[in-house]
Amino acid sequence: MWQVVYEELQKEGLEFIAVAFDTGGKAAVEARIRSADIAERPPVLARLMGWSSALWAKQAPPTYLNLIDEAHVVGELYGMVNVPQGVWIDEAGHIVRPAESAGTADMVRHMNRETFEVPDEAVNRGIEIRNTYIEALRDWARNGAASRYILPPAEVRRRMRGPEEADVRAATHVRLGRHLFAAGALERAKHHFNEAVRLCPNKWNYRRQSYMLDPESIGQLNVTPGFWAAVDALGDESFYPPADFSHAK
Repeated sequence: MWQVVYEELQKEGLEFIAVAFDTGGKAAVEARIRSADIAERPPVLARLMGWSSALWAKQAPPTYLNLIDEAHVVGELYGMVNVPQGVWIDEAGHIVRPAESAGTADMVRHMNRETFEVPDEAVNRGIEIRNTYIEALRDWARNGAASRYILPPAEVRRRMRGPEEADVRAATHVRLGRHLFAAGALERAKHHFNEAVRLCPNKWNYRRQSYMLDPESIGQLNVTPGFWAAVDALGDESFYPPADFSHAK
């Protein structure tokens, strides 16, 4: 579906780069990037992901750049704590919106975990959040530095929390885990990813990865009991806080 938005906004000079965080590498994500049955995806996915029926009907495989970050380096550099998140970078290489949910809503909090169905009220809210983010992208693509959605440098710095000791230690554990995973030491790799989660429990990209290291889980949807237990433990806290556009006039 992002391909539809990309085809529209590329004409305005906007480029997309998608990065998958997965230590499993190509085997874990290639089928989802270049899906052969993209036209046969069930409509329940559109409802779950907050895509309008108009955009869903135009879905196509991506032509924009897709990268696989096996070591989670991009997430660490840009302060990403979940997927999908977006970062806006202007032509001069300056961040004008730091990492935030890329139009994603808290559908998993309302979803039937057996059928993946979502109530209409939650679907409509998800579509609203998705469309708001896309409209902001359109405004930025067309108006550049004059867009009401870009942030001044001081606000970008305020929203980008610099790394603390726990972040640095967690990133080190992820690197060790990645090295051990590649060497075939699966249980030791799991230990280090679990340590990263313990140090930075808010970093869902680490937590998600910790559940998906076993060979039989590579490339599968993350619907493990541990994942759902962690989601439930959030209480009233958002899993996908919507992008904050409160500054826009």
